Amino acid sequence: MPSVSRRYANARSRFDRPSGQPDESLAAPVVLMVSGGADSTALLVLAATSSLDVDDGRGVARIARERLHVLHVNHGLRGIDAEEDEEFVRDLAQRYGIPCTIRRVDVEELAAAGDGNVENAGRMARYAEATRLANDLSEAFGTPRSAARILTAHTADDRAETFFMNAIRGTGAAGLSSIPRRRNRIVRPLLDRTHAELCDLLRMRGIVWREDATNADTRYLRAFVRHEVLPVARGRNPRVVANLSTTCDILSDEDAYLTAVSARALRDLTRREGTGLLVLDAARLAATDVAIARRVVRSAILTVCPEARLEARHVAAVLEIVAAGEGAANIPLGAEARVEHGLLALRSRMAPAVPTAAWLEVPGRLVLPGGRVLSARLRPAPEATDVAAYARSHALEWSGESVLLDAVQAGVDPARGGRLWVDTPHAGELLCPLGMHEQSKKLSDLLGEARVDRDERALVPVVHASPTGPVVWVAGVRADERARCTSQTRWLLELTLTHDETGPSAPDGR
Repeated sequence: MPSVSRRYANARSRFDRPSGQPDESLAAPVVLMVSGGADSTALLVLAATSSLDVDDGRGVARIARERLHVLHVNHGLRGIDAEEDEEFVRDLAQRYGIPCTIRRVDVEELAAAGDGNVENAGRMARYAEATRLANDLSEAFGTPRSAARILTAHTADDRAETFFMNAIRGTGAAGLSSIPRRRNRIVRPLLDRTHAELCDLLRMRGIVWREDATNADTRYLRAFVRHEVLPVARGRNPRVVANLSTTCDILSDEDAYLTAVSARALRDLTRREGTGLLVLDAARLAATDVAIARRVVRSAILTVCPEARLEARHVAAVLEIVAAGEGAANIPLGAEARVEHGLLALRSRMAPAVPTAAWLEVPGRLVLPGGRVLSARLRPAPEATDVAAYARSHALEWSGESVLLDAVQAGVDPARGGRLWVDTPHAGELLCPLGMHEQSKKLSDLLGEARVDRDERALVPVVHASPTGPVVWVAGVRADERARCTSQTRWLLELTLTHDETGPSAPDGR
């Protein structure tokens, strides 16, 4: 009987499907991954003669015979045994009238070119071949690739074994969820059945299967768990496999929910992103519940460096510097995390050097890439002077590299000072350029009119009143009309961009 999770998922799928629209998944190919062992032999037999849940929203149902296609991958590891496995699967598929594709892969060579793990290399090779076959069949069937299904013969025993294996290695909720019922097009319809049940089914039908001698070699972790750990657990509780399967369903559902929540949190916390770079709001991340913060950090690191070999201690190291408000942490295989100015910058070591967003204290200085310095200070407006004309004269004298603005309108308190947010241009960003009488313009259009080369635009500092506040000054290009000086201005905010440290001296007062 399908689990509560499966029945609930099928009900949701039916409700989500638009009424009156044909379901292309009912005509899409179904690839059966068959090794010749008892479980995969039972998968082939059940797919051809009975009903299975292939996660198309119908629940347990018959699969049209013309949709089925068997795939057997010969790893070339076991000599004559592998050849006999291949022949067995070909004959079995022919007996049930199902097309069969045989693919041969040199797994030892693949493992040698990778991390040396033959099991991992074999698994990756099988899924790669299944994906290729599913894509080819989808094209031949004229159905979307996403509608195809790849069925594997994982059972409740496999799920329990993987649970223990991941627990032994050390893992989080995703690892303890063990084998998921579905991941994209890959579906595992036998997870509610045990290996013993499938063997009994085959015996009742008089069907033999192949045995892989390496399954008894306890040097492999799975075989160790299967022959040494699970028998002890069964001795304590005969229903341990069924109980663990239920636990895995619960953990998997909760993990999927938390993953969705953390994905939304990551989007909300992102302040800047680029090639190999992701900048997050460190203060808000520090205030986020740790269960979500862990997932946000993990996802962010893998975004900038997908090859990173992440462990729990690496995520913990990043969260430590986030909590401290400053510091740096290195991640294996080329990622770095750094917290400064209230931001967490995650960068691949292969990422190009580009400016990141930061706070500019008023009064204060901010050193930018290339030796440039952005400085800010407060000055009282000269008495008996046309302040607006005075500001225009200052801008002309400095050729736009320095501006005088109304401090209050720019969001700075003349009595206490403050800080401004300095960022790089963002797509779709708007401002009201000085002299355009509060008419808005896209920042990208302004930079284009100023003939700033596209390759140089990411280097243009944009000063804001706050991370989400209005633009105050596009450094070296144009100030915002809303912060201009008027006859009512009493305090001036002087912003200066220099290419060395020879600009106005650091403020000695207000």
